[in-house]
Amino acid sequence: MAYKISDECISCGACAGECPVEAISEGDSKYEINADACLDCGSCAEVCPVGAPVAE
Repeated sequence: MAYKISDECISCGACAGECPVEAISEGDSKYEINADACLDCGSCAEVCPVGAPVAE
């Protein structure tokens, strides 16, 4: 089960730097996770200051 980034995202980029497979990229209004590449490791959720990455 992949993670997704909720509308709580403040586009700080902390999550992208922690993703071991570089599945997170900057989108138009928030960061986005490529569900096909996501390992479901939770690294992004651990560093997010607002809890935007959530398990789908």
